[in-house]
Amino acid sequence: MKRFDVFKERAHHISFVIILCLSLYASGAAHASFTIDDEKKLGKEFYEKLDKSNVLIHDQKIHEYVNRVGSTVLAQSEKAPFEFHFSVIKDSAINAFATPGGYVYVNRGLITLVEKESELAAVLAHEIAHVNARHIASIIERSQKIGIATLAAILAGAFLGGGGQLTAAATSFSLATATTLNLKYSREHEEEADRLGMYYLVSAGYDGKAMLDFLKTMRRYEFYSNTIPSYFLTHPGTDERISYLDALLQTTYIHRGAENIIGTLKRTQTTLMFGEKNLDSSLKHFQKELQKNQNDVDALYGIAVIQERLGRYPESIENFRRALSLSPNDEDVVRDLGIVYFKLGQTSEAIDCLQRAVALSGNNTDAYLYLGRSYEQLGDYATALSIYKKLENKRIDDADVYYSIAIAYGKTHNPGASHYHFGLYFKKKNKRESALYHFKEALKYFPQYSEKYEEIEKEIKFVKR
Repeated sequence: MKRFDVFKERAHHISFVIILCLSLYASGAAHASFTIDDEKKLGKEFYEKLDKSNVLIHDQKIHEYVNRVGSTVLAQSEKAPFEFHFSVIKDSAINAFATPGGYVYVNRGLITLVEKESELAAVLAHEIAHVNARHIASIIERSQKIGIATLAAILAGAFLGGGGQLTAAATSFSLATATTLNLKYSREHEEEADRLGMYYLVSAGYDGKAMLDFLKTMRRYEFYSNTIPSYFLTHPGTDERISYLDALLQTTYIHRGAENIIGTLKRTQTTLMFGEKNLDSSLKHFQKELQKNQNDVDALYGIAVIQERLGRYPESIENFRRALSLSPNDEDVVRDLGIVYFKLGQTSEAIDCLQRAVALSGNNTDAYLYLGRSYEQLGDYATALSIYKKLENKRIDDADVYYSIAIAYGKTHNPGASHYHFGLYFKKKNKRESALYHFKEALKYFPQYSEKYEEIEKEIKFVKR
């Protein structure tokens, strides 16, 4: 059985109360029905608010993994009128939920708890079923007429609350006059989501028993931790669900499927554990895993990363090298070893590792960033800039990336591009006046009506707002 002491942080209470704005369309019209377009607007607004609150994980490989598992299951569902989005929340509470419009969220704590990929797929299948069956929409439709002009900033109290980072995110939703609407799933909702989800899961090739196993794992977690998982609060009727799923497995889904299809769950869990606040606890977890298997590359990788963060560089390098001896083409290990060398000022060793990491994966943003910084350390700003340019079309969450690009453009005598990227840096840092200064300076170096000029003007208007 998986260790549960990693998950000691008390699960947040995620309420099933949704706060809805009473403001109407400019025309003053009120609507009794909650349309597909309304669902899309609501889901998009909720996602954007969470994103701005910095509670979503944007690690590329984690996102790709969860999206691939979700898409594998989604492909087996009926054609949905939504474009689905799968996101991971920076929260160790064990929960997953879906909002109208095809947005599915799963907490870091749940992903690190599941024991096999099929269990994660089962959770996503259940949430996809809630969306496809329009359960929340049906509750809203049965309520009194509520103006939906903005159904903007609306899922503020839904699924979020109980303290911690998610409560802080909930307060970022700006609401004036509001009312509450009880959105607790009914027993019939849960049964339908399990029935549809089981069909999606098995049709995708996963073992249907995983849906039952996950609920039993949750029960064990509750027993050992004396904490009620948030998932039980947002998905009630667990005992009835276990009985219902068991009956389906005994009568309809008797053939066993795969436990893993995508196959990188353990590395995803390892990466997610780097986000835990208690590094010593994470280090002990990886050390225990290594005791079970001395050739566990993920455990060695986890130990090496945590040791680096604790400043134990010689031990970190040793464990990175041990991991590479077992898996020479592991891009994560190669990249992070290069980053350690960079931090220690061993530039040539850093460049060797980071060039290998880039060759192994052309989408490794951190490898490009630290490779560019390594060339900066050598004073080779032209090479650094050529590397940074490969990052410009990627989503960049780290403000310091823009700073590095700005410096490289300045050192290579391109003041317009340098000012522009300093503007992006200060915008990311929420320093409005500094951002405006650099954007306005950047305008001086580009022809009026050019594409770049118009792009900078848009940035200026955005910052002013």
